[in-house]
Amino acid sequence: MYKIGIIEKIHEDGIKILDKNKNFEYEIIENVTKENLIKELPKFDAVTLRVTKLFPEILKHCKKLRVISRHGVGYDNVDLKYLKDNKIALLITATANAVSVAEHVMYMILSLSKGITQYDSLVRSGNFKNNVSKIETYELLNKEILIAGFGRIGKILIKRCLGFDMKVNVFDPFVDKKTIESFGGKKIDDIYSGIKTADFLSIHMPLNNETRNLINLDKLKTMKKNAIIINTARGGIINEVDLDVALNNGIIFGAGLDVFEKEPINIDNPLIKNKKVLLSPHSATFTKECTSRMSIETIENIINYFENKIKKNMVVKL
Repeated sequence: MYKIGIIEKIHEDGIKILDKNKNFEYEIIENVTKENLIKELPKFDAVTLRVTKLFPEILKHCKKLRVISRHGVGYDNVDLKYLKDNKIALLITATANAVSVAEHVMYMILSLSKGITQYDSLVRSGNFKNNVSKIETYELLNKEILIAGFGRIGKILIKRCLGFDMKVNVFDPFVDKKTIESFGGKKIDDIYSGIKTADFLSIHMPLNNETRNLINLDKLKTMKKNAIIINTARGGIINEVDLDVALNNGIIFGAGLDVFEKEPINIDNPLIKNKKVLLSPHSATFTKECTSRMSIETIENIINYFENKIKKNMVVKL
């Protein structure tokens, strides 16, 4: 029998699968302090992982551990080199979250371009028509969006953008021109030339040495004044200090952020008070449907791994 550690609670639909499988037993670990993880994790053959960080100082105690199943697709909260050196597999929920994230991007695009929060505030404050003309809004028709990263989310997002008759450019050095064009987009080879003409920029890239601070003040200054940036990928890709400066000085129009360099975001982060940015707490996947799918896929990945049925697209190449 395999022992599974569920690090932080997941949707009950995933747990029900384990309840019905006699080859696995599980324990939910809610205390995710370093000290408790070092104490509890050594007994498990596999663990699920949400936002808790699993670095070598914890993993070195886990001699039985064979596989980590991420409740999501990002994996910057685990040490890949350690996993590779110690032959610990890393799995992701490759198909579960794309729809919810793509819809969250569209929510942010529409909210920012249509001034939704500002209009809502006016009505609630009794100023039904006062200052309406001062709120700048935009149509999406014929606007150009640059999708930076064309994986699962990008491929779903492009359909929604085309539904609004937007012009879609795509930057992804790992996806060929023919594939991008088959989805109705245009391949851009240089992200920096792409952002110069973009009315919207939606980021769907991993955080690594190449993408950290990819969007900084110098790059922001090359963008249109009406440009809106959306980041539902990873904090740190956009330099938050530079973004605040750009928004306050009218260099770009607005931004929507679901992810931050430090999470939870510091209360003294100037973006919290910036009315030109729409914020959400890394919650793009928090729909009822998506949390259910991710929990099921997280658990099924573990079962399939031990039964030698795991799909290649679920395994991170270390």
